Amino acid sequence: MNSPKAPDHLRFHRAHAHLASVFGNDRFALRAEAFARFFGTPLFLGAQTAIVLSWIALNVAGITQFDAYPFILLNLAFSLQAAYAAPLILLAQTRQAARDKAHAEADAQHREALAMANEQRLDIAAHSSQLLLDLLQRNTELTARTAQLSERIESLTVELHQRWVQADQAPPSTT
Repeated sequence: MNSPKAPDHLRFHRAHAHLASVFGNDRFALRAEAFARFFGTPLFLGAQTAIVLSWIALNVAGITQFDAYPFILLNLAFSLQAAYAAPLILLAQTRQAARDKAHAEADAQHREALAMANEQRLDIAAHSSQLLLDLLQRNTELTARTAQLSERIESLTVELHQRWVQADQAPPSTT
């Protein structure tokens, strides 16, 4: 006996497994995307705020003088961070858009397959209903025919019985 195969719920997503990401799946692309995602975390914002406050406090208090009041070096660091952050964020958004598109296409194929399967089930149900109606009609016809035959058998039995009784009551013939 063959055991039924478990359904493959990811079958519609596997059709897109061959699609390479827009920026590939190499180490650089994966790290760049992870870094871009890190930019929006509370940990990054908290650490950046702590570094900037420490930078300003150390330079204003006179503990160190590597970046005096207009904080040009700090401004340069922010510019450098922005120069790298913007493309990395765009890269992460583009990769996510490609994944969303692949999932949307897979979902559309899945919905189409479900609609086709449902249509097939409805056709099978309509066909089965028609067969059932045909069988019921034949059953009704056979029941009526059986009733007619039963009545005919009963009438023949009565007729045969009457002839038998008449034959027993008839005077014996003299020959």
